[in-house]
This record gives sequence, C-alpha cells and structure tokens, in this order.
Amino acid sequence: MAEPEVVWTPDPHVAGASQLARFRTWLRSRGVVDADDYDTLWRWSVDDPASFWASLAQYYDVAFHEQPSTALADSRMPGARWFPGATLNYAEHALRPGEGKSDNDLAVIFRREDGLEHGLTYGELRTQVAGARSALRDLGVGRGDRVVALVPNSPETLIAFLATASLGAIWSSCSPDFGLRAVVDRFSQLEPAVLITIDGYVYNGRAYDISGTVAQLQAELPTLRTTVVVPYLAGSSLPGSPTSVSDGADIEWNDLLRRGHGAALEFEPVSFDHPLWVLYSSGTTGLPKGIVHGHGGITLEHLKAMGLHFDAGPGDRFFWFTTTGWMMWNFLVSGLLVGATVVLYDGSPAHPGMHALWQFAADEDITVFGTSAPFIQACLKDDLQLSQHDLSALRIVGSTGAPLSADGFRWLTQNLGPSVQIASFSGGTDLCTGFIGPAPDVPVWLGELSRPALGAAVAAFDENGEPVVDDVGELVLTQPMPSMPVSFWNDPDGSRLREAYFDVYPGVWRHGDWVTVTHRGSAIIHGRSDSTLNRGGIRMGTAEFYRVVESHPGVLDSLVIDTSGTAGEDGELWCFLVLADAATLEEVEAELRTELRRQLSPRHVPDRFVAVSDVPRTLNGKKCEVPVKKILTGRDPERAVSRDALQNPGALDSFIALGSA
Repeated sequence: MAEPEVVWTPDPHVAGASQLARFRTWLRSRGVVDADDYDTLWRWSVDDPASFWASLAQYYDVAFHEQPSTALADSRMPGARWFPGATLNYAEHALRPGEGKSDNDLAVIFRREDGLEHGLTYGELRTQVAGARSALRDLGVGRGDRVVALVPNSPETLIAFLATASLGAIWSSCSPDFGLRAVVDRFSQLEPAVLITIDGYVYNGRAYDISGTVAQLQAELPTLRTTVVVPYLAGSSLPGSPTSVSDGADIEWNDLLRRGHGAALEFEPVSFDHPLWVLYSSGTTGLPKGIVHGHGGITLEHLKAMGLHFDAGPGDRFFWFTTTGWMMWNFLVSGLLVGATVVLYDGSPAHPGMHALWQFAADEDITVFGTSAPFIQACLKDDLQLSQHDLSALRIVGSTGAPLSADGFRWLTQNLGPSVQIASFSGGTDLCTGFIGPAPDVPVWLGELSRPALGAAVAAFDENGEPVVDDVGELVLTQPMPSMPVSFWNDPDGSRLREAYFDVYPGVWRHGDWVTVTHRGSAIIHGRSDSTLNRGGIRMGTAEFYRVVESHPGVLDSLVIDTSGTAGEDGELWCFLVLADAATLEEVEAELRTELRRQLSPRHVPDRFVAVSDVPRTLNGKKCEVPVKKILTGRDPERAVSRDALQNPGALDSFIALGSA
C-alpha cells in the first residue's frame, strides 16, 4: 500500500522552540527521562503514567494547597486513584497571575453574529469573577451545590463558570437553542440551586426570545433557589428580540456583579477528584448520562493538551467554534490555563455566509482556529476560497466532532498553504479532550491523525482483545487518564459507568470507535463501532462511506445504515440522501453506485438509495445512525430514540414510515 501524502511537515526551528521541546529538555535536565523524539516520550508517558503526570504537574507548577501522597495510588480501570490527598482549584489556575496573565493582558475576545463585540483583560476578568463569586456565595452557593446555565458562548457565561468553580460548586450548561425537554432531562438530574440564563439568543440573522422556555424550566426544577438572567439582547434591533428581561428573573446579571463589587478573588481548595462540571451523553435513548469530571484531572489534561499538543500560550489567540452544549466549550475556555487569549463567537457559523468565521479569524489575528469536520466539509462543498482573508497569523487549524475526510485535508492545505498545521483531533465528551491528534514535531499525513496524545495509551483491539496495526480495530485505552470520568451522576455503585466503557474488555476502556493505528504511529478514525458496515465479512466504518457519498456535488447530506446482524443473518445496506435542488435521485444513485464500487468495494454498494428531506442529528450535530438502525429493524421509535435529544426531530418521520412499512 502506498504511503499517504504528507500535507504538513514540522519546521525544525519552530518545533525546537515549542513547549513540547522545552518539556523534554526539562525532563532530561532532572534525570527523569531522555526522550529525543515524540514517540520515545509517548512510550514513556504510557509505560510510566505516574511519573509522566507527576512531572507534568511539576512542570506547569500546579498549585496544590495540600500536596498529594503520590501521583497514582491505584491504576485499575475503573477506579484509578489520582493524586490522593491533593487539593487545588481549576479556577485558580485559569486566573492566577503569571506570564501572559498580567492585569493588562487580553484574556477574552468576544463577537456575536450581529456584530456585537468586546473584550476583557485578565484584570477585568478577575474582578468580575470575584464579584460574581461573592454574590453567588451570598445567595447560598457553596461547595458541591449545582449551578446550571442555559446560556450562549459569551463572556458572562465564562465569568459565571469560573465563579462557580472557585466556590467548589458544580457547573453544567446547555445551549439556549436546546428544546425544553432536552434541558429538563439534563438539569433536573442535578437538583440545581441556581439557574443562570438569558432573555434571548441570536442565530442566523434573527433573535429568539426564550422567556417562555425559562418559565417552564423553572417550574420543572423545584430545587431552584435563584434565577439570574443576563440581558443578552437588551437594545438589540434584531427581529424577534425580547422587549424586556424575563419576569422570572430573581436578579439580573449586572445587579449580581454590583452586589459583589470590590470583593476579593478567592478559591476554595477541593480534592483532586472533586466535581468541576457535569457534561452529558447524547441522550438519544433514555435520559442523558451525566458525566462528572474533576478539578484536578481537567486541569492537568487541559494544560497538557493546550500547552504541549497545540503549543498554545501567552500571545496566542485560541478559538474553537462551539456552543455551551458541546464539550469543546469546556476545552476552549481552558486556554486561560496557559495564558492564551480565548476567543468566543456566538451565532451561526454560516451567517451571512461560509466566510464569516474565516473573516473573524482574520480580523482578530487568531493563531489557533478550531472547528468541526462538517464545517470544513461545508466550506469545501461551497467552493469557498480563503485567499480574500488575511490569515497570516494562523498556525494551526483544529478539526473535531467527526473524522475529517481526505478532501477536507486537501481543501485546508490548498487554501492555507503548507505552513498551517492541520490538527485533526479525536476524543470525546467522556474525557473532555482528544486523545489522538497533533504534536508540534510530528508530520501530518493526508486523512490521518498524527499521534496518540501523551499519556493516552491508545490501541486498536481485534475481537480477541489483541492489539493490531494497519488493520481496523476497536479504539481502546489500556491505561487510565486523569480526566476519565470521576463518576456518572446518580450512579452510586458505578454500574452504569462500567457498562459504558468496560463491559467488552475488562480493565480496558473501550471508546466505541473503529480505528486503524498505522505502522507510522498515526491513526485513522472510521466512525462508531456500534454502527459499522459489515458486508460479506468486510468491515468498514461509516466515515469512509460518507467521504465518497458526500463528495458528490448533488448530495448535501447522507446517512448510511446496515441492518445486518439485527434483522436476520443478512440485512440490507440503506443509503439516505439529502439532495441538492437541481439533483435527481436517479442520476445521483447511478453515479454513486459506480464510485462506491470503485473506491470501497462491491459489497458496500447499497441495496437501496432513498431521498429524504433531512438527516436526524443529536443536539451536538452527530448523525443518528444507531437509533435509525433500530427503527428500520422494527424497534418501537419511542424506545429507539428520544425526540427531545435531536436538533431536528421531524427528520425522524420518514424513517419511522419506512420502519413500519
């Protein structure tokens, strides 16, 4: 098999000045390990995880109030015990003074879709967090209390989160475009004390008043003591803007800050595994699982990811397009840990056109630009050209949320040139990070993720639980990481957590993706392993199928479902297509049959092609492959998927009709 094209090669001078290079030098100078290249360093990090994570904590001067007795007291999974006895606080690391965090350094840049923009220095951020913290404390919020937020990606949200974390209280957020039931299903599990929300939000050229949703949400959360409302659209002339702040507000945001004005900035020391926030599984079947991450694990993991893998630090402007309902928001704001300026954007990424975010990057001299693979694919399909934008500050483009196609890599390289690193990044909400992705001294190959992350013992396992190379296998982690979930919420015996990750390979984390680990050490993600295409013994991930289908100019979106193994020994392969206006199913189907046979295999040519108006997606934008498979094979739709967990529940109707036919 021919070696893939190299689309980015590290500059030796730049790599030699990176934080990763400085970390290696620091390790060598202290006699910890002598690692001349990335692979040697990675091997040490997974063979001796206790030494690696302890060294990382020391290198980044993690501020332990009480020192740990050891780095890793128990390495079993589940149940690993990291840094027992240690106390610290995430917010203290995000806001502590130091290089790049002096009062006059820029901490936050914010822009809203309609042009509203402003920034905050680190001094202003500290002052406002201190005020919010003091006011929340006066409202009775303390260690272990839950603060939930139905909020956009704005500075007020960041301030509220840091204030919550500084108190040792527990944060959880949803994007304001979530439906009421989806929000209730998440927040009601936590029995929150405080709700922080807004009067309305902006998306795709118009405003949306959410006062009715807030009132219903308050009625569904009987433990609420206080509702804080940010007048987010106050003064906006956008159609649909609310005329006043919700009547349900117990206190407005600005009044909250005034109550705490002049307060000292303090931090509650908490244990290493004390809950920092609760993130959620998709909730497509049953209630979403509340995934609890700890202060210490997230602090260490995000210091490592930001500093060593993205080489981010003072002087960088770190951006990722995200909402507060996706883990990438939690990842983005951790740019503060390394002294970067975090760049927040709220609104549609495609308004008034696909160029909007790229122009934003040019305007703000963004150095690290993160987005999703579907967004890059949409830019490609739109034939967007980036030459009109001055992106000379840009050095890394990150992509996550789905496998980035080879065509997506090519489009980025053609538009940004060979000096911009393509950082395809794969992980998940479960660990709130990526564990395969970029390194400043490793090449980028077309269609591949460069390396497993430091401390991430990534492998591909076959059906017998044996590692394989250059072959498709289950993505697993064979050693614990500090940012693995502390627990699931309301899972006192840990049974749901064990079932989610450890029921297939005891003592080994099974992530649920198909992956190929290549002989070069790079990796290729093929899609979810529970929705794989297994045709005549040839197993293939859905990502490869979508790469072929969605490169067709007549296809706007697609969904592939293999019913094999569910409806008898041999099921059918279905391909659902959302067609462009001028395209016909007859023409597109004929061309796709030829291309799928040529690029994949004759066995992966679908039995049926069906035109649909939309592809059902979760609230985080992922295609609903497994729920649709259940519906097509006769499962009761109400048991197969929760409509409240979908962006577009109406998209299910055509699949339900087919399943009942």
